[in-house]
Amino acid sequence: MTPVPGGARSERGVVVVGPVGARAAGRLRLFRYEVRCWRDGAIPDVAEAVESPVSLTDDSSVAERVLELVPAVPALTWGRDESGAGEMWNSNSLTSWLIVRMGLDVESIQPPAGGRAPGWDAGVAVARATASSRA
Repeated sequence: MTPVPGGARSERGVVVVGPVGARAAGRLRLFRYEVRCWRDGAIPDVAEAVESPVSLTDDSSVAERVLELVPAVPALTWGRDESGAGEMWNSNSLTSWLIVRMGLDVESIQPPAGGRAPGWDAGVAVARATASSRA
């Protein structure tokens, strides 16, 4: 999940685009985010991570499922609680949404030591609501 730069979406692996702050403002590139998913993609700000990546599974079928699910992430308004989950939607929401939809135990995952993850519960709630509405 990243701000939208100029240029062709296909070159960046864009699979979802959503508004930032207010749904109507999303008509302007400045107020949109994009979710990217592409082979050999890079995370430009990975060096800014609070802790090293945490491995959640070594099951390749789960990893493949993540890649299948990314285009299905809801394009909710970043910074708003459109889902009524009690928290704003953001990159933490996207991450927890994917974890729940993959079928991993989201309750066993904790934020980095001394850190917090605002928006995490929104992703969990939206993923569970989506799953139960399909059942």
